[in-house]
Amino acid sequence: MILGVIPARGGSKGIPRKNTQPVCGQPLITWTIEAAKQSTLLERCIVSTEDLEIAGIAALNGLEVLDRPPHLAADATPTIAVLQHILTVINADVIVILQPTSPIRSPGLIDRCIRRFRDAKADSLATGFICKYQEYALSKKMRRQDRAGFFYDDGNVYVLRAEMIRSGEQFGKNIERVILDREQNIEVDDWFDLWLADKVLERRAGNGIQAAQTNT
Repeated sequence: MILGVIPARGGSKGIPRKNTQPVCGQPLITWTIEAAKQSTLLERCIVSTEDLEIAGIAALNGLEVLDRPPHLAADATPTIAVLQHILTVINADVIVILQPTSPIRSPGLIDRCIRRFRDAKADSLATGFICKYQEYALSKKMRRQDRAGFFYDDGNVYVLRAEMIRSGEQFGKNIERVILDREQNIEVDDWFDLWLADKVLERRAGNGIQAAQTNT
């Protein structure tokens, strides 16, 4: 089974109650819930949370809620521990992580990532971009255009083999990467990110880009 997982705890340091903050007219997490519901390849999708308000938003939008133990909702809780808890309750073959802090997904993105994962026979897949940042002074030695850069995961979509998670591994040997455009790279960590996501979603909705975007 291909299981979609939206991990959404109630606590947040940078933005209090981040997952419930309004973005373009609805709670931040709702954008990810709607994207998950549009997928044709996710066979089941849950929201993992310890928070009653988040659980209520998920249920209101027709998504299943899995209660997360409070000790797995701390700032330092690793993602793999949350996933391992889920797998003790739900038997899945593949886990697709959809972080609510990445609210901008073009139509078909989730399914495209799942297909890419299957076709590549990958252990894990992540979306992201090629980062060409370098530390100041070192960057003077080579033009940005000439740097090879490195892949930086943007938190939008992760696809993982469940058997790998059960064994305590998160990446595996065969790692597949999907490059996304800058709008879909937006990851909400602070108030500016939240404002930026709001403006991008507002523009996409106003221009019909959410329905017509094909640059995924």
